[in-house]
Amino acid sequence: MNNIKDIDLNLLVYLDVLLRERNVTKAAAQLNITQPAMSNGLKRLRSLLNDPILVRTSEGMIPTDTAQRMQEPVRQILYSVEEMVQPARDFEPASTDRVFRIMASDYAASTLMPKLLSSLKAQAPLVTLDIMTPSDISFHDVENGKVDIAINRFEKLPQSFHQKALWEDDFSCLMRHDHSLLDNYTLENYLKAEHVWVSKTGFGVGVGMDPHDAQKLGWVDEALVELGHKRDIRVFTRNYHVAMHLARQGLIATLPTRAAELYQDDEELTMRKPPFAIPNLDLAMIWSPLLQHDAGHRWFRQLVADTAENP
Repeated sequence: MNNIKDIDLNLLVYLDVLLRERNVTKAAAQLNITQPAMSNGLKRLRSLLNDPILVRTSEGMIPTDTAQRMQEPVRQILYSVEEMVQPARDFEPASTDRVFRIMASDYAASTLMPKLLSSLKAQAPLVTLDIMTPSDISFHDVENGKVDIAINRFEKLPQSFHQKALWEDDFSCLMRHDHSLLDNYTLENYLKAEHVWVSKTGFGVGVGMDPHDAQKLGWVDEALVELGHKRDIRVFTRNYHVAMHLARQGLIATLPTRAAELYQDDEELTMRKPPFAIPNLDLAMIWSPLLQHDAGHRWFRQLVADTAENP
């Protein structure tokens, strides 16, 4: 039996990163150590636990059953240590030159970032923002703390993630100021018009849309299905600004109101509430438990939350 005083507790850090990365080279880079040092750490773990920990397969390195059972308890131990240590560290917004990485759709970025940047200039002028799109990252990147926060609508999240609701938004229709729909603004005529679909939730690279599978098209089309209707979608896009520009070409863009309001002063366009009810959209901010107790991260996510609360 191993006595805890004879165990190098740094091995728990090695084990945590190895199980998250499932790759010795990537784990070494994450800990900023050499690949041989990481390989030696894995060798010591195997000896300590009398288990291979990671096994090479055709799909890459896969954790053993023993390693998988240990993964969550090890993380909880490390989180507890972080919680004890982090509050003692000072963070000075005015002097930090930290880079905060944010994943956000162009809807969230366009409506939130201008005011957030103003707050940063006043409180932390040396901070840099790195804004990424949902297609740039994965759950794994957020879980590992490679991305500070992700802002979007999330249908499913790992239980370990922390999250905070930022705002609730309703929907508006954006269309040309001389669109024929405006002459008789009814649901029947809305359905006869041609539409641009726009949405991007969650993470990762998107897949092609099927115009005939309305129940998978999101908020607007699900609401129409409930009424027994379907709209005529001519263009699918994941970019809200593309949808708003296409409204100038005669398509109807039904999108979150905060996004539509970015174009409310455009003389070519007009805004109207949809001629049917659509459930509101909830926007959330999520982050890794690895960053939960980081003093700088606590300050930054509070700044984001305050900015979202006072648009």
